[in-house]
Amino acid sequence: MAEQNTKSNETGNARRLPDLTGRTVVVTGANSGIGLTATEALARAGAHVVLAVRDPERGRAAAASVRGSTEVRRLDLADLSSVREFAEAWREPLHALINNAGVMMLPRQRTKDGFEMQFGTNHLGHFALTNLLLPHITDRVVTVSSGAHRWGGATIGFDDLGLTANYTPQRAYAQSKLANLLFTLELQRRLAESGSTVRALAAHPGYAATNLQSHAANPAARAFMRLGNRFLAQDDRAGALPTLYAATQDLPGASYVGPDGLGEMRGAPTLVGRSRAASDPLTARRLWRVSEELTGTVFPLTVGEPA
Repeated sequence: MAEQNTKSNETGNARRLPDLTGRTVVVTGANSGIGLTATEALARAGAHVVLAVRDPERGRAAAASVRGSTEVRRLDLADLSSVREFAEAWREPLHALINNAGVMMLPRQRTKDGFEMQFGTNHLGHFALTNLLLPHITDRVVTVSSGAHRWGGATIGFDDLGLTANYTPQRAYAQSKLANLLFTLELQRRLAESGSTVRALAAHPGYAATNLQSHAANPAARAFMRLGNRFLAQDDRAGALPTLYAATQDLPGASYVGPDGLGEMRGAPTLVGRSRAASDPLTARRLWRVSEELTGTVFPLTVGEPA
């Protein structure tokens, strides 16, 4: 019973955010699931939250349910012209960017710019958005990854990023989530080398019941995940806690936050580990250079390359 009480206290403490009055936060994919739950919590804590969403009508419906200061701006991460339009319109200081939006285990599709949809949306769209907004960001960038970055010993297929030769929805999703962690690692190195006080962090929700699983290409997988959502998963409020923890607590750059329970499936937020592939600085730098080439965006601060 004492252990349960401790766990309850930890979760309760994680839900109590610091006062964010006067601060602006952008949350991508904020119209549902963890993104909307995080938006609600940040707005309650006093932040002005910008819901960056592909469908403004759905975004406005979501914003109407939030108590606090919000606004809705259109952002389609699968279209780099939309990413640039969003960033070019930004003028004010931005306390935090939460790269939350994502797609999961889709059948083979391509973004407007021709990239494999999961890699293009989950990684490249957020890569471009972060670099374009970085001159305005004053505190941190939080990117939502997943335990799926470990699936099948995931690696970055530099010779075939679109997985044209061996595409599966699971392999593509795992690659995109691995890319999120490598992006965070290299972003933090560049921020530190440039002398910036902005921090890059990552988080994952564990197994949270959201509508993300409904995107799965395989009907059997969708049915399995519906059962998992019902009997195994934590709700989206608990799933949002690692993101909120990473977005508001005093943590070292490049930290990765996830649930503290068995298999990091559920529980209170804590610092967690990552795969060896997600910890490789050479792969992170290579991915960064390739991502710059693919998106036409670069790190906007001055930084040298390591010897």
